Amino acid sequence: MNISDTNTGDSCKSFTENFLGLLVGQGLIDAEKLKYALRVQSKLESPKPILLVLCDLGYVTHKQLVELFRNHPVKVKLGLFLVEFGFITNTDLDLALAEQRQKAGRKRLGEILVERNLISETKMLEVLADLMGISVVDLSTAVIDHSLMTKPMLKSANKHCFLPIEKQMDGVLVAFGDPLDQNAIEMARHVLGAEIIPAVGRYSQIMRFLLNYERNTGAEKAATGEQSAVAVANLIFEDAIRQGASDIHIEPLEHKVRVRQRIDGVMVHYRDFPVEIAQALISRIKVMAGADIAEKRRHQDGRVMFEQASSNRVIDMRASFFSTINGEKIVLRLLNRKTELLDIHEVGMAPLMLERFIQDSLDVPTGVVIITGPTGSGKTTTLYSAVDYLNAPEVSIVTAEDPVEYVIDGVAQCSINPKINLTYEETLRHIVRQDPDIIVLGEIRDKFSADTAIQAALTGHKVLTTFHTEDSIGGLLRLLNMEIEAFLISSTVVSVVAQRLLRRVCRHCAEPSKPDPALLRRLNVTPDDIVGAQFLLGKGCEKCRFTGYSGRVCVFELLSMNELVKDAILQRKTSYEIRRVSLETAGLVTLLEDGLVKAAAGTTSLQEVIRNLPRFGKPRPLYELRRLLGSR
Repeated sequence: MNISDTNTGDSCKSFTENFLGLLVGQGLIDAEKLKYALRVQSKLESPKPILLVLCDLGYVTHKQLVELFRNHPVKVKLGLFLVEFGFITNTDLDLALAEQRQKAGRKRLGEILVERNLISETKMLEVLADLMGISVVDLSTAVIDHSLMTKPMLKSANKHCFLPIEKQMDGVLVAFGDPLDQNAIEMARHVLGAEIIPAVGRYSQIMRFLLNYERNTGAEKAATGEQSAVAVANLIFEDAIRQGASDIHIEPLEHKVRVRQRIDGVMVHYRDFPVEIAQALISRIKVMAGADIAEKRRHQDGRVMFEQASSNRVIDMRASFFSTINGEKIVLRLLNRKTELLDIHEVGMAPLMLERFIQDSLDVPTGVVIITGPTGSGKTTTLYSAVDYLNAPEVSIVTAEDPVEYVIDGVAQCSINPKINLTYEETLRHIVRQDPDIIVLGEIRDKFSADTAIQAALTGHKVLTTFHTEDSIGGLLRLLNMEIEAFLISSTVVSVVAQRLLRRVCRHCAEPSKPDPALLRRLNVTPDDIVGAQFLLGKGCEKCRFTGYSGRVCVFELLSMNELVKDAILQRKTSYEIRRVSLETAGLVTLLEDGLVKAAAGTTSLQEVIRNLPRFGKPRPLYELRRLLGSR
């Protein structure tokens, strides 16, 4: 059975007919129930495998289906089995097969599905065992026959991921990370010189056992390869920059060093390196970051200035060294000291929302403008687009940042450095003595910085800052929780902008998509609410690394403080009441509603909206939201 084969319509039909015949033949369902289930399946808006329809109707359980297959195996490809039994969707399978073709079959389908978190490793082991009619071996409890552990066997086992368990009457029981790998089975038969009784074992358990066995017995360690730690570090950095990653995660595990990148806000597996290179790689990055290479027990921070060979650009990376049980994990945030700023009209705000933001927030002479959202939601980009809009020769702008990410000509920017006592508190005390018209605080992080922002606004300054809260109303409530007086908040805060970054549908492989009724129910909308929507979904291509998404788009929520909203704050109303007043009188469009409008335009997907945006109540109909936002 070759798991790299695609599932065709004929093979799907053949398997389904055979298995349905088994269900009827074994008396689990009768012909009438099957006929009714097929009729229900034909009327579903979203296609669903007939076996899942039978489960939904309560005629059989998933456990009964698997048990029947286990007792009466029917020849079927892995991908088709996973879809028909409801472990993954057809879309998941198509994406995994596309990635497999792009990698020229170097990875098996099961590996790709597990790597992309489309199915758990444990569930995949059970599926493989069912498909092949073999057992699952749990190495945490299995007793290993050490007489089978020879040097030639260890070398082959590390390469093909298998482990001999014990001698039996018919041969040697061997646990395989991929029992469908015929090369691994042939290699095990060759090095063990006996017939093989294949079983399936967890890949990580097999590799951990082999590594620990080599360490404990003094066996030869696998070669680390020709690449030095310097070359590996440079390779990791270069590829992360080329892929547009925002973060690099270098994590030593028991049997390997795993490297992942955060691209478009999602963690993506980059590649694995031999565990033997871990310490040299960590030391190399520590040297680059100016951290203490002798200290391995405590967490450390540092900064790497990496010169990209291809462009001669210097990339600024903030390094964090975190002590774990397997060694020090490194996370590098690529700051990239950007010199290009987005124009305020290019950040992604809808036309009428942007007009209100400029007129009611940026063009007023005093007050606090807060931009809020979680880490990595694009707050800094929006903040400095606003600063760039306000920057003029007749205006004095002073900033306090940790660190400076955008360099703006004509703005006095201060980068915090606690090592020389240039702390946030110290900078805030001196910033008001610089005769500023506009003060930019990188972040409100405590009561002191919140007080400073409020007091600066009270004395006639304009203050722009960021905050970490879920939505715009949450920003106001958090200020109240910081013991800032309600009358000070209502008299100084002019607007709160909440935002999130959603992945943008890849324009190279986008296809029209009909929303799943289950998705609409989760969003609390009906088909009548989204009349005129043109939803798109990427099917996956080389341009988007077979994810269906490329780049990101920002969704916004703008709360302008009118008199009724200020009065609600003064009366310390609940978040529900403040939100209701804002929706009715201040023209508030929530994050979810803005995301819905952008999904309806095909910019992002409903799946991204559900995955990233907070949901408060029922969104308004699409036509009304488009009117409020001035969107087409």
